[in-house]
Amino acid sequence: MAKVAFIGLGTMGYPMAGHLVKAGHEVCVYNRTLSKAEAWVAEYGHRLAETPSAAAEGAEFVMTCVGNDNDLAEVTLGDQGVLKTLAKDCILIDHTTASAAIARELDAACKAQGAGFLDAPVSGGQAGAENGVLGVMVGGDQDTFARGEPVMQAYGKAIKHLGEAGNGQLTKMVNQICIAGLVQGLAEATHFLKQSGLDGEAVFDVIQHGAAGSWQMTNRHQTMLSDKFDFGFAVDWMRKDLSLVLDEARRNGARLPVTALVDQFYADVQTMGGGRWDTSSLLKRLEPGND
Repeated sequence: MAKVAFIGLGTMGYPMAGHLVKAGHEVCVYNRTLSKAEAWVAEYGHRLAETPSAAAEGAEFVMTCVGNDNDLAEVTLGDQGVLKTLAKDCILIDHTTASAAIARELDAACKAQGAGFLDAPVSGGQAGAENGVLGVMVGGDQDTFARGEPVMQAYGKAIKHLGEAGNGQLTKMVNQICIAGLVQGLAEATHFLKQSGLDGEAVFDVIQHGAAGSWQMTNRHQTMLSDKFDFGFAVDWMRKDLSLVLDEARRNGARLPVTALVDQFYADVQTMGGGRWDTSSLLKRLEPGND
């Protein structure tokens, strides 16, 4: 079993680090809010560190799962970042949804000191993290991936190597593009059936088994019909992800009119006070009085 440091114990990182313990790995955690790390240690045992660099010292693998590019730069490249103590042949595996640019920067920084790097954003939400069945989209060297994959299997069900560093992040952007348009379609369909006086449960019971079916429909239609939006991925985080997507599209010339429009719809939801609602709350802005 491996000696692992895990940096970032948010909604995703907390259970992911726990799965590493359950898989038999020796885990040291760091979290910016110390009380969260203390709670994790109380639940899972093992130990915590007061800085990212202290957590990474002596580790064979260092996992990061933080909020955004700036947070990631701070815990990796900062004065107390993991690269200060990252050992030769250690692998830094970043599970943050971040830019492809910072992934490439970290890859170069790790290689400069004889370490490996994988950008490995995840999909599957809080439930996927808690159940250890995340999808993991990985960029980096093939040999580094081969070493890192068995450790990631503690919380990943589908782990795919997608080429060079940065490609994991680019693949996560593709994922978010798909979700943005799909959830808007589901919101409009739900709004339409409500306005038509249809039995929503009956409608979705039929159509989810055909060409219109999707994970979002199967897992969110009941909560949408019940006007409940505190499940899954928050609007604030989706807007952060779509900002990364649209920035990358401006760089590579991709045309994303629907994605850009849905991003503005999510901005409307934020204005309504729904920043912490889940992404299916696009339905709320379609309701009478919210136009």
